[in-house]
Amino acid sequence: MKRRRLLLAGAACCAGACASSAWANALGYAAPERLDRPDVATDEGGLWAMMDREERNLRRSPLLMKDPQLKAYVQEIACRLGGGHCPDIRVHLVRTPLFNASMAPNGMMQIWSGLLLRAENEAQLAAVIGHEIGHYLQRHSVERLRDIKAKSAFGQFIGLFGVVGAVGQLALLASAFAYSRDHEREADRIGAVLMHQAGYDVAESAKVWGNLLDEARARLGKEPEQSSPLFATHPSSPERRETLGEYAASLPGGNTGEEAFVRHTEPFLEEWLQDEVKRGQYAESLVLFSRMLERRRAVPLVQFHRGEAYRLRGESGDQERAMEDYRAAAAAPNPPPPAFRGIGLIARQRGQGDEALQAFSRYLELSPDAPDSGFIRNYMSELKS
Repeated sequence: MKRRRLLLAGAACCAGACASSAWANALGYAAPERLDRPDVATDEGGLWAMMDREERNLRRSPLLMKDPQLKAYVQEIACRLGGGHCPDIRVHLVRTPLFNASMAPNGMMQIWSGLLLRAENEAQLAAVIGHEIGHYLQRHSVERLRDIKAKSAFGQFIGLFGVVGAVGQLALLASAFAYSRDHEREADRIGAVLMHQAGYDVAESAKVWGNLLDEARARLGKEPEQSSPLFATHPSSPERRETLGEYAASLPGGNTGEEAFVRHTEPFLEEWLQDEVKRGQYAESLVLFSRMLERRRAVPLVQFHRGEAYRLRGESGDQERAMEDYRAAAAAPNPPPPAFRGIGLIARQRGQGDEALQAFSRYLELSPDAPDSGFIRNYMSELKS
């Protein structure tokens, strides 16, 4: 059943490609035929073999998200974008709270949960996937490999596609082994063509980059190109914004697929929000959460997590902001139980014992088996004594 769905998706893409060939030609791109597996004796063949090994390791990783419905949904998006290359693209979803996607030369694609949390609709997710497929179709990783001579550097290059230690080393790898700016420009162009052929609104691609810029500015306090490896290795922000806007004007129409995207990702939103707060980059998280609230997505849940980010950051005025968010979340028809815990923690710290007791009591009423219920009961005993 799954194979039939993917084949149908690929066929639909081929039909769409015929109808949109004029647009593809206008941007000077036509997708190559399916890539043949290179001889293992070549440098490219050796890279494929190593990626095969990394993919086997990834399938055993505890970080791998194995929900079949979500995986099939994202795989189908990749197939619509990849067209005839659909049988060679294998999507793996990884629970890691950073914005990242990568595609190895053997067809292994990783998509991290931090990207799924930040995408606002299916078209924005498709923009990132299409960009990575662009790198794959043009064999950019092989070109990058041939630029690297030292064996130690080669080992780190291989690590770019793995998940072991990737969170801690992402900035280093992005700085030393990112694709060139010309490769990024080419992948942007190809991704726009693939998006249009698949029926997506190409204008959404610029929004993805703009949202990331807003988060990076909040953390760095200056333009990201000055110190962020990710932005330093991509075309400058004004250039990229202008170029993506030109692609969208040349490739009009398409849909965002927001309803389908929300439906498929909603069941995982709470754990992704938790992971985001635990990341400890509160300035970035607050920008993300505020953007989600502006779009009215999962409002009580996001309000609670924004409150958590404010409380944990602890800057001047953050306690008041946290309490405001906690109370707003607690007043919702189906409030997230931890919102009452947040109210209780701040009230306890302020010496407002009655309010803290009331909030803690409501929290335990809604979540009697919460992992921290023992600590909360101890707090309540202290307040009553």
